[in-house]
Amino acid sequence: MKTDLTDTTSSKINKALVLGRRAIGTPAVGMVLTLVIVTDEENAYDALKAANEASREHPSRTLVVIKRVSRSARDRSKARLDAEVRLGADASTGETVVLRLYGEVGDHAQSVVLPLLLPDAPVVVWWPVNAPTDPANDPLGALAQRRVTDTYAAEQPIRELAARADAYTPGDTDLSWTRITPWRSMLAAALDQVVCEVTFAEVEGEEFNPSVELLAMWLAERLKVPVRRSRSAGPGLTSVRMETSSGPIVLDRPDGSLATLSIQGQPDRAVALKRRETAELIAEELRRLDPDDTYATALKFGLERLDEGATGAAPEPEAVAAAPAEPEPEPVAKPAPKKAPAKKAAAK
Repeated sequence: MKTDLTDTTSSKINKALVLGRRAIGTPAVGMVLTLVIVTDEENAYDALKAANEASREHPSRTLVVIKRVSRSARDRSKARLDAEVRLGADASTGETVVLRLYGEVGDHAQSVVLPLLLPDAPVVVWWPVNAPTDPANDPLGALAQRRVTDTYAAEQPIRELAARADAYTPGDTDLSWTRITPWRSMLAAALDQVVCEVTFAEVEGEEFNPSVELLAMWLAERLKVPVRRSRSAGPGLTSVRMETSSGPIVLDRPDGSLATLSIQGQPDRAVALKRRETAELIAEELRRLDPDDTYATALKFGLERLDEGATGAAPEPEAVAAAPAEPEPEPVAKPAPKKAPAKKAAAK
């Protein structure tokens, strides 16, 4: 069931939600949270599709906030709110309200969203693209217990990751961190199978992928060992190698779906490590609404410390071979010993 409202208000939208629930025969509200998606028109369809799939596990009221760009000064001076209310089969197991903000009302999106939040229910705000540098201080982010961003979608992901570390507030999270959950679980399980001491680690992945940085910082912070980052053609993360006192432990995924776990002294094992869709990532983030302390610790470890720790930890063989040998010092010539003076013959 869809209801289109043009030049409307938040109270009229709430009324349309009540009438829509009665029309489809579900007057009770069975939602567990409110998911606010802040995006643009280009990415709204994909974000809403992922949210609808995640709502099968977490029934929620989804509010999609789209700030429309005004092309002329006349349009910018006119404030207007259009809404599209979706219930029933059109909104999966939850409720969906698509809000399009025109003119000056776009600068006050929180005043439109606040009356539409479910009472006594957690609020999660998700920015699929163009997330603010400090989500907790954003007017919409201040309404939420959890704030979800995605540094992978940023123009400069690594620089954005450093900015997230400086502005971190409990409740912030990143889908780039969520993507490495299976990797962290598999590596922790591999270390539980052997008694060893890790001395060095290497994380390999495609360039400009913040998940590679986060996994490297997590390993460096947890294992207290130098970690090197290497580039590959991808897709995503491709390999993690840990040097231990019992031999190397390697988790290799060259094709983005099936990985191979190699442990010294054990047969290689195939592991399902498929790259997950956005709907699965959002569903995982909605399972917990408390601050993620592990993410905070890894994020604040710092890219600079990661670089410093890996420098000189395990030099490449080529670099060692190419290094010129130091010239041996020339032997210092010893002075010739002085001859003892000849004794004068005794006079007869």
